[in-house]
Amino acid sequence: MKPIRTPPRDPPLLLAFGAHPDDIEFGCGGVIARETQAGRGAHFVVCSRGEAGTHGTAAQRSAEARRAANLLGATLEFVNLGGDARIEVRRAHVMVLAGIMRRIRAPIVLAPTPVENQHPDHAALGRMVREAARLARYGGVRALRHWPAHAIDQLLFYAITVEGEPAGVAPVLLDVSAPRIRRAWRAAMAAHASQARTRRYLEFQEARARVQGERAGVALAMALYPNDPLMFTSLAALGRAARHI
Repeated sequence: MKPIRTPPRDPPLLLAFGAHPDDIEFGCGGVIARETQAGRGAHFVVCSRGEAGTHGTAAQRSAEARRAANLLGATLEFVNLGGDARIEVRRAHVMVLAGIMRRIRAPIVLAPTPVENQHPDHAALGRMVREAARLARYGGVRALRHWPAHAIDQLLFYAITVEGEPAGVAPVLLDVSAPRIRRAWRAAMAAHASQARTRRYLEFQEARARVQGERAGVALAMALYPNDPLMFTSLAALGRAARHI
């Protein structure tokens, strides 16, 4: 894969990685919609074509991913890390992901949680994104010399299923209740028609968002799990706690 050596002039706020064509939309699509509707950019990196799935061809699922990203106001690229159901933690793959981080230069990176009790592609990708975020900031890595070093501000994980939610990690909850946000998120999930026709994925994800919303006193909320402690320059920047004391 020939590297793109010119970084974008206006880096997006979010760089979101997904193992399969629908992971980002189902796992954090409401968060993406909230940010892009506020004028902040997002770029998706999908690491397979969904070719091992029971429903939908690779070509169909790739087209669905492009439509979903467009509905959320995000740009998208595909990268091959071995194929659907074949994503493994490898140093070469980590370097590919780190190179993307350097090229896109987004301050915030989203990835599936590295929790083991879920699709193995999700856990493997989460681990590799975490490693890539470290290597991307080291200027002397020869395999990454095509781009200047880049240190992200935050790595946040999203859970596609309840089983993928990490135990003992306090989530960051984002309010996705606004009708415009909800419509965009639902439309992006529905764009994956090959999957949405087989199970009630939209209803399942919205039910999870309602549960998180109940915790925070809003209609819908989505959870992200920080890899590192969150850093603030002032207490004034803090939002309210999800639990009303």
